Amino acid sequence: MRSFRTEIENPIVEKDILELERKIHEFHAGKLDEEKFRSLRLARGVYGQRQQGVQMIRIKLPYGKVTSRQLKRICDVSDEYSTGRLHITTRQDIQIHYVDLDRTPELWAQLEKDEVTLREACGNTVRNVTASETAGIDTDEPFDVSPYADALFRYFLRNPISQEMGRKFKVSFSASDADTGLSYMHDLGFIAKIKDGVKGFKVLLGGGLGSQPRHADVLFEFLPSDKIIPLMDGVIRVFDRYGERKSRAKARMKFLLKDVGLDGFKQLLEEEQKAVPHVSVAIDADSYPKIQVAETETPKVNITDTEAFEKWKSTNIVPQKQEGYVAIGIKVLLGDFYTDKARLLADLVQQYAAGEIRLSLRQNILIPYVKEALVPFFYTALEKLGFVEAGYNKALDITACPGTDTCNLGIASSTGIAVELERIIKAEYPQYISNPDVVIKISGCMNACGQHNMANIGFQGMSVRTKDKLVAPALQVLLGGGNIGNGEGKFADKVVKVPSKRGPEALRIILDDFDAHGNGLSYAEYYAQKGEHYFYDRLKHLSDIENLTQEDFIDWGNTERYKKEIGIGECAGVVIDLIATLLFESKEKIENSASNLAEEKWAASIYHAYSSMVNSAKALLTSEKVKVNTHNSIIKDFQEKFVETGRIKVDGGFGELVLQLNKNEPSETFAKRYLEDAKNFLTSVEQFREKELAEA
Repeated sequence: MRSFRTEIENPIVEKDILELERKIHEFHAGKLDEEKFRSLRLARGVYGQRQQGVQMIRIKLPYGKVTSRQLKRICDVSDEYSTGRLHITTRQDIQIHYVDLDRTPELWAQLEKDEVTLREACGNTVRNVTASETAGIDTDEPFDVSPYADALFRYFLRNPISQEMGRKFKVSFSASDADTGLSYMHDLGFIAKIKDGVKGFKVLLGGGLGSQPRHADVLFEFLPSDKIIPLMDGVIRVFDRYGERKSRAKARMKFLLKDVGLDGFKQLLEEEQKAVPHVSVAIDADSYPKIQVAETETPKVNITDTEAFEKWKSTNIVPQKQEGYVAIGIKVLLGDFYTDKARLLADLVQQYAAGEIRLSLRQNILIPYVKEALVPFFYTALEKLGFVEAGYNKALDITACPGTDTCNLGIASSTGIAVELERIIKAEYPQYISNPDVVIKISGCMNACGQHNMANIGFQGMSVRTKDKLVAPALQVLLGGGNIGNGEGKFADKVVKVPSKRGPEALRIILDDFDAHGNGLSYAEYYAQKGEHYFYDRLKHLSDIENLTQEDFIDWGNTERYKKEIGIGECAGVVIDLIATLLFESKEKIENSASNLAEEKWAASIYHAYSSMVNSAKALLTSEKVKVNTHNSIIKDFQEKFVETGRIKVDGGFGELVLQLNKNEPSETFAKRYLEDAKNFLTSVEQFREKELAEA
């Protein structure tokens, strides 16, 4: 493996990239456990694919904002290290696939030249902070949430409190009460509000999708904007200490809320307040980069198909609060587009708009700040790129995760069925091309990356087994979900499971029934009126697997017979810890704590010292096969099994030692003392371990 020069001006970023390169060397040399290496690379946006020997790279793009310069840089990287295809995710990231692991550090270094990061795009971290793609231009927004989403992203990037949580943590910002950021399905969701002239947010906590969707609780009806960072700091600390770690299926924030209740969580949050380094963090929205729209003459164009142009305008033009401007929505099939077109798009928005695009939660592209007079010109320019398909954010605009194309967890094809359903809508239900009230989403498995369980009509990849033990791809049909607004939503009901090849017929039955009996209602209203059993009765005949044909055993988009293959999921970065590795990590955390202390970053130093002590205790508990589900249980179990039995001496008890963290403000004096406590504790643990091994 060759080394390279990063040419990165930011020393923190450069250190991060060189660390990834070093760990890759150690992994190849057999010096780093595979599972531990997985955790490390995931936190740097490097994700294993279904295909062996290559990686998916997730590029973190806060609130979906991408400048023309950044888009071109991403294109260069994709062409150099990947296949030239860019995939927009439902979290406003861009993914590129089929990347050689050894080349990921230099790929990252190239991206950072234009301030594009991979850091914490995957793994047990604070994932990409998402927001309404219309933030800053929304006609109904009380203020632009972009500066607040940006500040939150920057505060938690590389923050020691959120590097090794039990699971990922997702945050969203909604521009208005329409809640287009989908706050109700996030770990923390913020909806912009103004109260008595003060900018702030309605705050929701503990939502999530997956196999057990949970509607978020309202934590605050209104929280001033200067309190959102301290709040999340405390929430992360509670989640890090009390959140499940051993069982991946129970490790999200929603399960902690279910266990302790909202009042119980508020109590735990209160107990952490001394440790939170800031009571208030004012966010200077006025210093956020100002929009600069290119000054240019309006080119003359000749539109030959005026009917197509008018249809496109009716579905793809988004009103903008700035007078004289509109935004243009680009419907991106399955979120996939290619670097040749992306470069031309970057040039177009640089020369004729504001030099940026927004990626949407529905895997689309929005171009803000287009002068109304330039709309015909943009249509002709986008038409040359194949970017003028009507139906932006309408029923035809189906969301789908990669499914079995590249994901280890995919059970059935989501992209293949999505293409077929869009074809059917265009050909048989053209009225739905402009219908915004029917939202269709597809996921290849229960993990809901395609957000199927919050759609009006959702499909989840599954499999069915016949009496002869033959396995065929299947789809769970879900109905009745939707975003109500202002932090309220409804999750879809699981109505029936059908072989995948019958998915189109299921859609036809659903839409035909709605057309015949909807009587002007939205689909969500119609479903609520009819109920689950009504639709089950109409679809149940499709679930019969006694008469499957050979075609039913071939999934959408495939030619070979279906085979159920599920790899190791990496969404959570599950780690199988080795004792020696854990103790080595404890030393690294001590070094990080000392480094932060020298930089006068008291809170960061304290948290690294805390992590070192918990990690060291975890090592000894692991050596005795004690379950290490949460930080809190590690602290209690270590006290019981090692301190109270006299095997390791800790004056005052281990809990008292470690939890000085939340009983002292993050000062220089405390940071120095706490670091020394962590060093002494690690020494005691290492001496105990050495003696134990010598006597074995």
